[in-house]
Amino acid sequence: MIDLVRGATFDDFLFNPQYSILERRDPAAIDLTSRFSTGLTLKRPIVSANMDTVTRAEMAIAVAEEGGIGIIDRGFRSGEIEPQVREVEIVKRKQHGVIADPYTITAGASLAEAAARMRTTGVGTLVVVDDRNRLQGLLTARDLRFVDHSQGTVAFRMTPRERLIVQQGTPDLAAAEEVMRARKIKKLPLVDKDGALLGLVTARDLVTQRDLPFATRDAQGRLRVGAAIGAKGDYLERAAELIRAGVDVIVIDIAHGHSLVMARAIDAFRKQCGDAQLVTGNVATSEGVTFLLERGVNGIKVGIGPGGGCTTRLNTSFGVPQVQALVESRGAAGGRVPIIADGGVRRDGALVQALLFGGDTVMLGSALAGTTETPGDIVQKPVVVPESHKTVRVPFKVFRGMASLEAIVDRLDVEDLEAADVEALGAEGMEIAVPLRGSVRPILRDMLKHLCSAISYGGARSLGELQEMFRKDPARYVIRLTDSGRRESFER
Repeated sequence: MIDLVRGATFDDFLFNPQYSILERRDPAAIDLTSRFSTGLTLKRPIVSANMDTVTRAEMAIAVAEEGGIGIIDRGFRSGEIEPQVREVEIVKRKQHGVIADPYTITAGASLAEAAARMRTTGVGTLVVVDDRNRLQGLLTARDLRFVDHSQGTVAFRMTPRERLIVQQGTPDLAAAEEVMRARKIKKLPLVDKDGALLGLVTARDLVTQRDLPFATRDAQGRLRVGAAIGAKGDYLERAAELIRAGVDVIVIDIAHGHSLVMARAIDAFRKQCGDAQLVTGNVATSEGVTFLLERGVNGIKVGIGPGGGCTTRLNTSFGVPQVQALVESRGAAGGRVPIIADGGVRRDGALVQALLFGGDTVMLGSALAGTTETPGDIVQKPVVVPESHKTVRVPFKVFRGMASLEAIVDRLDVEDLEAADVEALGAEGMEIAVPLRGSVRPILRDMLKHLCSAISYGGARSLGELQEMFRKDPARYVIRLTDSGRRESFER
């Protein structure tokens, strides 16, 4: 296999169609389960890249609700940890089964204070507690409507404890739903035998859980999210704060993961953070994978230079074509930890190639660029229409590699530099303008539909079965293309 793929990438191959045994190519009916790390399983093999023009809270929420996971980028100034932590907290509070830590307020607080807390947190309900955390009542946005916030206290407008339906203990969601249905309520506070607050269940969360059955959630029903850190500077303090905020996986992400810098970072991380889920990269060789495996990581990111915003190969002539990198890495990992295929997916058909040649999941950056959920402002640029020669203004968003000069300057990467000498920086990425494409959700759903079609063409019932069949007998599937075969296949 390695001889067949040496020097090759996705557009060098097609797969032989097999006898199909699927009656429906429906993502809701086909098992697409995959692993991102040894302790984190996804129902969809999609990961949004930790790039400052791709993944912040809004993108991470969308990807997790669609069954994958988003990795919050580390593109914040060194020392500014709170903004990244806040992005993680926004994702973790988007959905709940049982809200274990609802926002609270005291009965003696002013209505103005309550209204301000609702605005800053984005919630519509505050649980009123006393100084011993015992439930006193509920205050909702509706209670504050048409009321002069400059006068009165929370106790004046809240629904008091004696008028609430309250559940003792922490029920499962089915039991909570039955209570709420029978008593016709939208919110169910949970208390212990002494009346202390244990949590809150809302009808909105229960409906969301039912409407998004493939979402990636933790044991408390919250969306899962990852976050990236570097390997120098404030990375340990950043990791500790992110873990405290409830992040599900940490990604140590540097351009060259097979390095002394990475070895030191992993050792220090494990010493401080114990067995927290840790994905590291990037590497592109079997030696690089073995190096990371020996240091006890939970997942490995593979890809040096294939990304749409990356210029490493152009600027240094180092890198490995992505199919070769994936096959080598898969062989070295031997299934001990998941492989994340990072980069090179420029068409939906490359997704299944990345998953068969070695990836357990696929990290997407440029494939998601320009969508509504990506960070950054929308800019209007003049574009000439060829047919009419008229100039129209078209909305664009910026997409850039994290090693681009613009990203480094924004981050002022003082974790790597004694002084921010911009002229001395060796950038390995570029910044481009991408036309605005609308929401990322239909893009992800189309990708998954095409992945299901590929599973059908491959003669399997599930993604896992197709991967097993392919890796057992790759010669049955793989066609190495000629130049004319490549043109016939991919040039339209």
